[in-house]
Amino acid sequence: MQDFTGKVAVITGGASGVGRSLAFALGRRGARIVVGDVDEAAMQDIDQALAAEGIEARVAHCDVTSVASLESLANVASEHFGGVQLVFANAGIGAGESGAMWDYSEKDWQWCFNVNIWGVINSIRVFMPRLIAANEPAHFVVTGSGNGALLVFPDAPIYTASKAAVHAITENLHYQVQAAQSPVKVSALFPGPHVVETGLFNSGRVRPEALKKEVEGNASGISSVEDMKRMAAEYGIELQTTHPDEVAAMALAGLEQDAFWLLATTPETDEKIRARAEMILNRTTPVPAMVGG
Repeated sequence: MQDFTGKVAVITGGASGVGRSLAFALGRRGARIVVGDVDEAAMQDIDQALAAEGIEARVAHCDVTSVASLESLANVASEHFGGVQLVFANAGIGAGESGAMWDYSEKDWQWCFNVNIWGVINSIRVFMPRLIAANEPAHFVVTGSGNGALLVFPDAPIYTASKAAVHAITENLHYQVQAAQSPVKVSALFPGPHVVETGLFNSGRVRPEALKKEVEGNASGISSVEDMKRMAAEYGIELQTTHPDEVAAMALAGLEQDAFWLLATTPETDEKIRARAEMILNRTTPVPAMVGG
């Protein structure tokens, strides 16, 4: 997709982080934007900010754990703009787990899987039939993570497991539309190459009432990228970070080439991926990869 002018882009989790940066990057390229989110404060902010730039957009409440909510978002796009050519299944959270997984709250597993896995499944069920029926060039982009899809970092098993599932779903979706010779392309977006400066570590601000725990806050003690930097510094690690705008720029560059892998890595990450593949081929006992190490 070389030209985004006039295209309609639906972005779940679009009011902050990578989703917000995608909205502005696409809007500045002439796309019309539909943002879905559950963070009311962030929704109000991006609505005003997009309007201030003259970007044609609609912002609507959308809970990706609900098919009905996603159907409503799809209807917003069709009613205001007539159709959709770009869908970003981007909504995701971190449950903030820490310690032994057998001690984790069931609510953490449920919340993370509901948003990260079922959110993608529900988005596929709602938007893919529309894209397929339109039978025109379009993109369905899923935001995954190298943590789970490419490597296994040991500090957030719930999140890692969810993103491993997300990538399996994304790659299978790609194979199916490829086999159908559909003009719809599927892409896997991996924010990076470093830890991305988003509100992922503060996901508790949007935790649903039914899945709240007796103890508020993250068990990990990390509620922001700054917290993560400080913790890394205690171990002598200078944690590098990536701004979401860089992720959006990388994603759009890949979409212009109809790329499946929207992925930026570092030589260190490439080596970890290579080492993991060799570990599997050589049947070597796994040792954990480390963020920033």
